[in-house]
Amino acid sequence: MSSGHHSVPAPVGKLLARLPAYPGSALFAVGLNLALAQHLPADTLQMLEGRVLRIQAPDAGIAFDFIWRKQKFLPVAPGGDAALTIAANLHDFYLLIQRKEDPDTLFFSRRLAMEGDTELGLLVKNTLDALDMSLFAPSQFLPGNVFGRLFPQTRSRSQAA
Repeated sequence: MSSGHHSVPAPVGKLLARLPAYPGSALFAVGLNLALAQHLPADTLQMLEGRVLRIQAPDAGIAFDFIWRKQKFLPVAPGGDAALTIAANLHDFYLLIQRKEDPDTLFFSRRLAMEGDTELGLLVKNTLDALDMSLFAPSQFLPGNVFGRLFPQTRSRSQAA
């Protein structure tokens, strides 16, 4: 059994790390536009305007860079500076989306990291906390239960106790 910290299996991570970053960022931006853009408050969008954000899953070897510009999320070529980087294992992002873990718990247990503009990071965190996370349920976008097959045990520590 594991200690509660799930990572993408190494062979899967190696495969994902070989994929070019930009098409992934483009798909991620499309997903954000479909699932998130219309639910964000105007003041949040104003703070995001022109700021490069990066979502990174080190265990999967992937990072998605994107920007809010001209009323939509757009992909950004990798390698530049990001105003804010949010990093966690893919499984921890999955737990966040499912509301089985909260960002503060993951942050204080060092399973979620934010680097860059702390004011922007707090705004993003508070905005996401206020949203109905079922908007991001992988089942809404992916055929079958892809995450369920990758991570068969997705119980949080509080559920396991």
